[in-house]
Amino acid sequence: MRIGIPKEVKVREGRVALIPPAVSDLVRNGHEVFIQSTAGVASGYPDEDYLRVGSRIVPDAAVLYASVQMVLKVKEPIAPEYDLLRKDHILFSFLHLASTPKLAQALKEKGLTAVAFETVEDNGRLPLLAPMSDIAGRLSVHIGATLLHGHAGGRGVMLGGVPSTERGHVVILGAGVAGGNAVAAAAALGAQVTVLAPRREELERMHAFGPNVTALPSYTPLIHEAVLSADLLIGAVLIPGAKAPKLVTAEMVRRMKPGSVIIDISVDQGGCIETIRPTDYDHPTYVQDGVVHFGVTNMPGAVPRTASQALSTVLTPYVLKLASDGGQKDPAIAKGINVASGKIVHPMVAAALSP
Repeated sequence: MRIGIPKEVKVREGRVALIPPAVSDLVRNGHEVFIQSTAGVASGYPDEDYLRVGSRIVPDAAVLYASVQMVLKVKEPIAPEYDLLRKDHILFSFLHLASTPKLAQALKEKGLTAVAFETVEDNGRLPLLAPMSDIAGRLSVHIGATLLHGHAGGRGVMLGGVPSTERGHVVILGAGVAGGNAVAAAAALGAQVTVLAPRREELERMHAFGPNVTALPSYTPLIHEAVLSADLLIGAVLIPGAKAPKLVTAEMVRRMKPGSVIIDISVDQGGCIETIRPTDYDHPTYVQDGVVHFGVTNMPGAVPRTASQALSTVLTPYVLKLASDGGQKDPAIAKGINVASGKIVHPMVAAALSP
């Protein structure tokens, strides 16, 4: 199969779908790989690295899309890329269609097959989403700690504190991969951490991160109480394919401490905090009701080399399956198909987009 890797065009998105060693695997399996010139540079992989493993370099996106059968991206296509897609393409990337109805409509009109990284599911796991959730969870604490600095508009709180001072309070909604990584990072810094999640087994895992972690069931009154005392509030709630449920209301945010910080990792699925809206790394934050909000929809793009290596590792086997038989024999890929033959075929995505 002819597989194309375009250069990402989302604001400050430096990731590349496959690094050169992974491309080498595809070439050894008889596939042709086309990569747009400089697509890997922001991740530290120049064109020469791809040429050495047998890839073909093309000058621009138009040539690439016209040359290939599968388009392999990191982030979802944005409007300037819609016209480059064709009915006979397989699009394999993050899509987040529940919160991007215009993209969903465009893909339906194209009639192509679109497979979403975030809904590929294997025995209850989301193997293509997991490494980006690892990174986003950890970054949420790194970024939040910086936004709490006074010069950034925050409360001037150091999360771990020092002797004779109070510790910063980090509240995390969700204890999945992203939430668990956020808990681990915040606990390691010495912050006071409260994590809220629905299942006892998740709470047990979070409690084990240390004596500075309190793990509570995600009952609305407990969420409300925790949010009001938070210095840093992190949303990390996921229902695969669906819009994130709104767990924090605008009224709760209005009652938060001035200079506190909100980071909603689930913003690309609509967000679990009512006041969040999508932002980008050119303009990552805004202040509402005295609270700093961070809603960047491609958080791992800040560390493109790490993120590209992590994504490429898990992605390569699924690309090989898709390229060999369209993924027809793989139930994990079947769950990843969001659009086919002009229809939304993933039930959770369809429900989220229904009027």
